[in-house]
Amino acid sequence: MTQTSASPSTETPYERLAALGLTLPKPPAPIANFVTHVRSGSLLFLSGQGPLAADGRMHKGKVGLDVSTEQAYGHARITGLNLITVMHEALGDLGRVSRIVKLLGMVNATPDFAEHPAVINGCSDLMVAVFGEAGKHARSAVGFGSLPGNITVEIEAIVEVAD
Repeated sequence: MTQTSASPSTETPYERLAALGLTLPKPPAPIANFVTHVRSGSLLFLSGQGPLAADGRMHKGKVGLDVSTEQAYGHARITGLNLITVMHEALGDLGRVSRIVKLLGMVNATPDFAEHPAVINGCSDLMVAVFGEAGKHARSAVGFGSLPGNITVEIEAIVEVAD
């Protein structure tokens, strides 16, 4: 009988993105008077991002009415990729991400919609797939009566950075 030991993955976040068939899109521009990120000490605070697809299309609608939970999960995944793009832009190297500390996921949902965590899992699952253990984070997933531009989801993040 052979024994195997679990060893930490040596793949970089970029290799994990490639293995998922993902490439970093162009960084989204702020839609108002704010910046996409602010660094304070070892923490990087990312402004809320939305589900802007690589083709420039913004996913819109009310989850639970116009958009299914499964579709919104995909929108949250796209939003997670946009957050990763901002991390890359801010840090120059995703290898400097030492931990995804916290996500705040907002879902543009009907009043009776109750699957907010399942939607925001689209982003959370991506963070773990790209950053491994360092991608596991604290999180809030909440519903809103509306979001800017009628987008389906908006997610912001706090990231710990290694210098």
